[in-house]
Amino acid sequence: MGNTIEEKEILRLHRRELTKLADRIVLEVPLTIYLNEEEFVTLLCTPELTDMLAIGFLRSEGLIDSIKDIKSLRVDTDQGFVFLETNGSKMPEKLYGKRTITSGCGKGTIFFNVLDSLKNIPITSSLSLNPKQIENLLCLLQERAVIFKTTGGTHSAAICSPDEMIYFCEDIGRHNAVDKLLGLCLKNNISTHDKILLTSGRVSSEILAKVAKLKIPILISRAAPTTLSIELAQKLNITLLGFARGSRFNIYSSSERIQLNRR
Repeated sequence: MGNTIEEKEILRLHRRELTKLADRIVLEVPLTIYLNEEEFVTLLCTPELTDMLAIGFLRSEGLIDSIKDIKSLRVDTDQGFVFLETNGSKMPEKLYGKRTITSGCGKGTIFFNVLDSLKNIPITSSLSLNPKQIENLLCLLQERAVIFKTTGGTHSAAICSPDEMIYFCEDIGRHNAVDKLLGLCLKNNISTHDKILLTSGRVSSEILAKVAKLKIPILISRAAPTTLSIELAQKLNITLLGFARGSRFNIYSSSERIQLNRR
């Protein structure tokens, strides 16, 4: 867990008795990303894998396409800065007037226009899952959530194949956890076209749009989706599962990828 948890002295009331104790709290810090020597955005996040968060954020916003687009990357942990230099930024005209403050926890910030995602080509993928595989992956997601078990203050996300969890991340922001995963995949040249994204958090339109940009065919959440995320999933042929707990889940779109007759 490294530097992601800090102890704070608190008062706890239990059965009308007040007790002073040390509680373990997840760290929340600002991370400022500088892109090509210009201050770009400040994210509120958990202070681990901040380099992957910066890479994943730029990829999910369409500002880079591959790790080769990054000329240099430097992290200043003490100041909470990440300095990225790319082979040309797509930021100026494309993003002018399209800044969106999202419904993500911690006021997650994204820059794409959500409606642009409706123009994407629907995802074609032969990837499929059966209920037992889904149950196993959800168990792994819960087992790996060490910071959440300690503090109760994080979201979890994972990139998986049907039978294996490839990368797992936690963060105070569900969107940050997803971007950290995308950064890891980009850095290590892991294709997302045949993978599953698991998340503990609510699926709103910006999470669905991130998934669409990476051509991930299946998204599974332990929480609820929003109406716009369902509409996007249906339009883009993404299999969206919500309220996934053990062997129980809701299917909102593209159910053909779920092999319901197999366990």
